[in-house]
Amino acid sequence: MSENENKSPKKRKKSLDPKKKSGFSFYWIYAVIAVVLIGINLMGPRSEARNLSQVPGLTNLIDSNMVKSISIKDGRIALITLSESAFESKKDDFKSTGFFSSVSPDGPHYTCVLSGTEETVKELLAAANVGDFELENTQTDDSMQQLFTWLLFIGVFIAIWIIMMRRLGGNGPGGGQIFNIGKSKAKLFEKGKGTNVTFNDVAGLEGAKEEIEEIVSFLKHPKKYTELGAKIPKGALLVGPPGTGKTLLAKAVAGEAQVPFFSLSGSDFVEMFVGVGASRVRDLFKQAKEKAPSIIFIDEIDAIGRARGKNAGMGSNDERENTLNQLLTEMDGFGTNSGVIILAATNRADVLDSALMRAGRFDRQIYVDMPDLNERKEIFDVHLKPIKVSTNINVDFLARQTPGFSGADIANICNESALIAARKDKKQVTRQDFLDAVDRVIGGLEKKNKIITPEEKKAIAFHEAGHATVSWLLKYASPLVKVTIVPRGQSLGAAWYLPEERQITTTEQMLDEMCATLGGRAAEEVIFGKISTGALSDLEKVTKQAYAMITVYGLNDKIGNISYYDSSGQNQFTKPYSDDTARVIDEEVSKLIETSYQRAIELLRSNKEKLTKVAEKLLEKEVIFKDDLEEIIGARPEGARVSESINDMPEDEEDISPTEDDSMEESSKDSPAE
Repeated sequence: MSENENKSPKKRKKSLDPKKKSGFSFYWIYAVIAVVLIGINLMGPRSEARNLSQVPGLTNLIDSNMVKSISIKDGRIALITLSESAFESKKDDFKSTGFFSSVSPDGPHYTCVLSGTEETVKELLAAANVGDFELENTQTDDSMQQLFTWLLFIGVFIAIWIIMMRRLGGNGPGGGQIFNIGKSKAKLFEKGKGTNVTFNDVAGLEGAKEEIEEIVSFLKHPKKYTELGAKIPKGALLVGPPGTGKTLLAKAVAGEAQVPFFSLSGSDFVEMFVGVGASRVRDLFKQAKEKAPSIIFIDEIDAIGRARGKNAGMGSNDERENTLNQLLTEMDGFGTNSGVIILAATNRADVLDSALMRAGRFDRQIYVDMPDLNERKEIFDVHLKPIKVSTNINVDFLARQTPGFSGADIANICNESALIAARKDKKQVTRQDFLDAVDRVIGGLEKKNKIITPEEKKAIAFHEAGHATVSWLLKYASPLVKVTIVPRGQSLGAAWYLPEERQITTTEQMLDEMCATLGGRAAEEVIFGKISTGALSDLEKVTKQAYAMITVYGLNDKIGNISYYDSSGQNQFTKPYSDDTARVIDEEVSKLIETSYQRAIELLRSNKEKLTKVAEKLLEKEVIFKDDLEEIIGARPEGARVSESINDMPEDEEDISPTEDDSMEESSKDSPAE
């Protein structure tokens, strides 16, 4: 058991939460200090003397024997202090006028602005009979207060500027300011911390997992290889269809490797500013070299790794090409990158630049294919662990009913089955829930309340009966599982097959599949003498298949053993053949499709009675299965495959009616009638 598996769920959740950060930001301390200083300056306690209107008001105070002393400030402002008895009698005049503001009992209590020079002021006071008081002349120095005010203003301005720069720059490394926009956005995992995925969580993919485990072994035990003169590979590229587990393998490497692991996406290098992508590549490799030995993982590398120089006349992205050039230089340039291994993943290896794919940059290309039967069993075992399933669930049965499904599809099916069981208030997930989940994932949600006229329903029934009858009578067609006329998703009806897992396909097999696909439209022609728009997806499928047979696989006698398929994708907008050859290809495609269509019509005309019985059964039950076809039409041709019946498998704890059994893979799905 790994270190991550020993952690309690609480601790693991806490460590994986990116929003929970330890420590305290000093910016909050600065903000509190600024608020306190502003408050002291604006609302702090201070003495506020009342104003008098020139000398007459002052004379009245003197005449009433209320004045204790008078001082002249700055040569023209008289500051009057009252006696204690006078201050008590005029308390109402000195009520607080502001927060923390008041008049001190020690004075001054009044101010009076006097006009003229100091000598004029003295003469004015002498004329007002205030000569008996001692006049004090004081000068005030407000320079420190003004300096403090300016410093406070500058500090607030700088704080606002820092906040704005952080907003512009985001929360990236190096403070996240706008000047750090060229810094790498890679997420760092130190010694397996931050992810709880290990190689034990990766089911199937044995070949790919073996090579990935060897890369981890290179970093853990380098002497084992270097003593024999071997060099550690510089990079490995994970290639495969979507959902097959490429990113999951990288997560397992991050969880298993006891070295720093830098993870980011190819789109993280893309920015609207010129030169940012290349700068981020340099910063990424600089960090990786400082922490060597280390691993860099770039997911969806095709975002920056597309081939250069293609379609220059249509506006190529110079910034993306500059980023790719810098990546090529860092991976295997003039400098050394000892101890740094690059992992990358993509499902579009055909568009990558050839310089990126060469040995010395990506020494290994690991193809992650769709899981086979045994690998699907292992994947089901992993995803069924957290689900409360019935004790009699047969994993072999589930694996056999999901050919061509990826690991992500299987995970989705397991989750959907649990949701369906919960919707039905079940305590456990049964096999029927899994079959319903397969239907839900492939075909969509059932629409039993969709308004369909009796004439339309009859046409749909004969259309689907045509698919079922033709496929049952042809030796190499995929074995039928069920036929339904219940609307599901965008289809009005569907025929469900269980394709054979094979590595190569013969011409006879492809022709039989095309004939079975056209069986729906052929049934409409045979029964009603007219056709409808319900065969859109059928026509789309056979057209693609016919063009592939002629232009890709070289299965046409007139065109010959020629393939116009370009796996590199460099000639997407040019035809590798002449206009005369294109005309011949179109003619051969049309001939091939029409031949298959006429073959389906002949089959149905010779078995019209059986076709009618199948359609009537469909109208009665809405869903029929392999056993119903075998009862109506008879056994399939000798050597033809037959799908596994639900009655051949051990039952679950619940009594499951055969009419509730659902399909495994949808091979023919009709579009809604226009």
